[in-house]
Amino acid sequence: MPHQIKMAIAGAQILFVAFGAMVLVPLLTGLNPALALLGAGVGTLLFQLCTKRKVPVYLGSSFAFIAPIIYSLQTWGLSSTMFGLFAAGFMYFVFAALIKWRGLNTVYRLLPPVVIGPVIMVIGLSVATVASDMAMGKSGGEQVIHYSHALLLSGFTFAVTVITTVFGSKMMRLIPILIGVAAGYIMALCTGMIDTSAIAAAPWFAVPHFTSPSVNWLAALFMLPVAIAPIIEHIGGIMAIGKVTNNDYIKDPGLHRTLTGDGIGVCVAGLIGGPPVTTYGEVTGAVMITKNSNPVIMTWAAIFAICMAFFGKFNAFLASIPLPVMGGIMLLLFGTIASLGLKTLIDAKIDLLLPRNLVIVSSVLTVGIGGMVVKFGSMAFAGVGLCALLAIILNLVLPERQKTSS
Repeated sequence: MPHQIKMAIAGAQILFVAFGAMVLVPLLTGLNPALALLGAGVGTLLFQLCTKRKVPVYLGSSFAFIAPIIYSLQTWGLSSTMFGLFAAGFMYFVFAALIKWRGLNTVYRLLPPVVIGPVIMVIGLSVATVASDMAMGKSGGEQVIHYSHALLLSGFTFAVTVITTVFGSKMMRLIPILIGVAAGYIMALCTGMIDTSAIAAAPWFAVPHFTSPSVNWLAALFMLPVAIAPIIEHIGGIMAIGKVTNNDYIKDPGLHRTLTGDGIGVCVAGLIGGPPVTTYGEVTGAVMITKNSNPVIMTWAAIFAICMAFFGKFNAFLASIPLPVMGGIMLLLFGTIASLGLKTLIDAKIDLLLPRNLVIVSSVLTVGIGGMVVKFGSMAFAGVGLCALLAIILNLVLPERQKTSS
């Protein structure tokens, strides 16, 4: 019994580490945070079922889908977006089958760093204007919070998050988002910017509101290519946790199993109305610091997340977080995502003096950040999905030639 209590406490700690990022995605996109918690919990349990509970991984909301979800909600609405997110899970099954059939090298040939790097940069930079608007207290182009108040609040939240990230202890550096949001919320509360009546009126127990998905193949086609970036992130995440625990999860239980588990999690999260899930680097960091890699911990974290989804007052509290607080976090977060894309190019020593590499990176960044939309009749490709397709096609079509000396 004491052992299980110890595992449960460790599971609560994992949820605490993952929590800030997990609820941030639905808060930014307009999805229900309760359903994000439910999707993450159920998704993690299904992942464990697929991988025979061998991998100490927790699945939480994926940042890669933020911009596509915002675009899809504006274009097709919630129920169609849910179908699109459900369909995105099938891309995981395609890659799982490909790896099982041809091996991991096939994926690396199809998606080398010169393809993945700029796509990840677009994921961060394509929503940079949303971050700036929220930091200034704007929503839908309209000023909903006084400009100077919003800027002060977002600036304070940003500063606390940066200080925590740079100067905090090892444990604090795992939860900078959570600390930043807490500091910003306390400041907003002290300055009278938060109305707590909705929290007081909310019930302790509340079943989240579910929306039925509606079949929309345009939304599905839009979301499918978006999954490529988190799939690569998943492969990296599984390798990282393997290094931390000194286990080769690529072989046992096998990358095809971990991808399938993540894909099922994405499908379920989409069906219930939550954001797609992915492996969390923060959790890998927590495992490295605590030296506790028992997968049972992740089971407890998933159970706690499911319980939190039905905690009505807590979800009312999340809804009360002011726009500028989230904006202050986003200013750092989206730039960090873009920096990871840049790091991918640097680590792989991609030579941008080679015309082929320069063409791929330049065109992907321009198309992605510029908000280009390509239509074929009633079909439309935009955002991260369009960028991923463009990068893959250019990588396959353009010949690899060595740089010629002048």
